[in-house]
Amino acid sequence: MTQTKPADGQPTGPLSGVRIIDLSQWVLGPYATQTMGDLGADVIKVEEPSGDRQRNAGKAPNSKEMGPTYVAFNRNKRSVSLDLKTDEGKAALTALVATGDVFIHNMRPSAVSRLGFGYEQVAAIKPDIIYVEAMGYAPEGPYSGLQAFDDLIQSASGACGLAQLVDPEADFRPLPSLLADKTCGLFAVIATLAALRHKDRTGEGQYVAVPMLETFTGYLMAEHLYGETFIPPTGKFGHTTTITPYRRPVRTRDGWMTVLPANTTQSARFMELGGLPGAYESERFTSKPNGKAKVEEYYAMMDEAAAAHTTDEWMVLGADNSIPVMRANRTTDIFEDEQLSKTLFETRHLEGEGDYRAIKPGLQFSKTPASIRRDPPRIGQDTDEVLAEIGHPAAKA
Repeated sequence: MTQTKPADGQPTGPLSGVRIIDLSQWVLGPYATQTMGDLGADVIKVEEPSGDRQRNAGKAPNSKEMGPTYVAFNRNKRSVSLDLKTDEGKAALTALVATGDVFIHNMRPSAVSRLGFGYEQVAAIKPDIIYVEAMGYAPEGPYSGLQAFDDLIQSASGACGLAQLVDPEADFRPLPSLLADKTCGLFAVIATLAALRHKDRTGEGQYVAVPMLETFTGYLMAEHLYGETFIPPTGKFGHTTTITPYRRPVRTRDGWMTVLPANTTQSARFMELGGLPGAYESERFTSKPNGKAKVEEYYAMMDEAAAAHTTDEWMVLGADNSIPVMRANRTTDIFEDEQLSKTLFETRHLEGEGDYRAIKPGLQFSKTPASIRRDPPRIGQDTDEVLAEIGHPAAKA
């Protein structure tokens, strides 16, 4: 697919023409709005004068105001700095809201209402606004109103115990990613797009809630509910294919790879290429007393065969013999991966901070390409520009 590369600053994505007033901080909201910015939306990031609190996370000593986490979640946005505790700041945000299509935040509902920008208050300014509120817990439950962070949501959702489905002795701990934040951020994008579609058909805005615990638990347990799906249960938690201990990369002569034969023909061919012809007919396999022992021997033979060649050699052999194989990268290997180095990463320059590695949008559109048009903004760098566009005097930050 060939995509036209837009000039910097020029929206070309499918959400071009959609204005998002973004009061979110941390990860969930910024990931959602960055995704929509990549898709062409005009994202106005409204920050307090001290800036998004994520700006300081991991900041290098020579950095002026942007740490790596902020940089990773805040491109394709314009920053407007407003003190919403002042009349001037509230007036400026009110004027901005009147020009917006979407208003999104992940503040506690009581806090945003005290500032004067709860749903009813914002809808009074812009009746057709799509108001997206990311919260920790659905309001009808007893956790409603409690603080929520990624680790807390992973804890309540069952994520901390997923590894124990494979190994009962595994540590009880969150998955090593801000998975709840990012997943719920994507659900916020889905919800916003659905509401925009409804608005296109009817002219109506609406209130949209994205409760983290319910959204993430539903996502996580879609396959793992498994034996608990029916009432009464027909088995245990855990999708059998995904929790087998054999679901792992295998060691090659010089590294690691994952091999996933679709049938016995492919696995037999893999073992033959690895120096074990006729594996299924061999005595070492057929002599095993039961199915469990044969499964263990099968994986032992697969391990032995994998070690016969280098990872690069297996990549070629897999392609030539229609066997699904893929190199298994350590995190530090991804920059050298022959696919990812061409398709995912882009080196850009960030004024005042230096060069940085940007992760390009993965989605591709033939007519309305997603793109990186703006680097992550400094605090309030676009305040004058944005307020001038709407004919409002610059508020005091």
